[in-house]
This record gives sequence, structure tokens and C-alpha cells, in this order.
Amino acid sequence: MSNPRARKLADQIKVIVAQMLERRIKDPRLGFVTITDVRLTGDSREASIFYTVLGADADFASSAAALESAKGLLRSTIGKQLGLRYAPSLEFVLDAIPENARHIEDLLAQTRDHDRELAEQASHAQYAGDADPYRRAEDEDDDVDDVDDSDDDRDSDGASR
Repeated sequence: MSNPRARKLADQIKVIVAQMLERRIKDPRLGFVTITDVRLTGDSREASIFYTVLGADADFASSAAALESAKGLLRSTIGKQLGLRYAPSLEFVLDAIPENARHIEDLLAQTRDHDRELAEQASHAQYAGDADPYRRAEDEDDDVDDVDDSDDDRDSDGASR
């Protein structure tokens, strides 16, 4: 939907549907519905309306049924308010954003717990060798005295005698 006209129409449809659900649709099955996004096809003939419902699984099913029954009224109102010759057909899609956000939060909590466990293990850890494995200047002076004298048996070109 890179067309600016289609984006503008989608935004207007989103506002109209949200206002209609809030003020005009009085279906008792309709729960706390939030319109999150509207996507139009390139020819503006079909609109996918993404929504979320606050509540339990039973609220999802009843809200979906209420939206399906209000589809005709919503479509005609969209056509009238926008002055469109052809009002787009509507399709209501339950948005997966809250479920995905919940899944990401669970993964982050697991990662925090794992990091906490690793930090606790690291606090009790000890070095496998010396605490400071790097050589210092005073250590190099000791190494100079320990030079191997076995190189004396070789000629200047490296051959053995």
C-alpha cells in the first residue's frame, strides 16, 4: 500500500470504523474492541481491518460474531462518509500483536532469569590457572638467565656438527 491515496483512505476507514463501534453499534456481544490497522488493496476494493479484543477467549469469539453482523452497516457508512463510488468490502482480522508482545515478554523474562543464573555462577568461579596469566617486566628478567645453551653445537648456517 505505497499509494498515498490508499494510505489516506485506510486511515479514514480506521477512524470511521472506530467511531461507529464506539457510538453506533450497540451489539451486546461486542467487547472492548480496538481497531489497530486497516490495509487496502491497490484498487481500494477490499479492506482488511485488524482489531484486538480485551478479555478472555469467549470475548474474542463473541466480538468476532458482532463485527461480522455489523459488517454491512459499517461498509455502507464508510461509502457514504468518504463519498466513494464503490465501498470496499470489509474483512475483520484478529490482530496478533498482543499475542506476539506477550511471547516476546516471556522470552525476555526467561533471558533475564538465565542471565541472573550465569552471573551467580560467575561470582563463584575461580581461575583455571594463575589469576594473572600475563607476563610482567620483572618476569622477563628471570627468563633471560634461563637461555638454553644447546645452540652452541650448530654452525653459522644452522647445520649440525
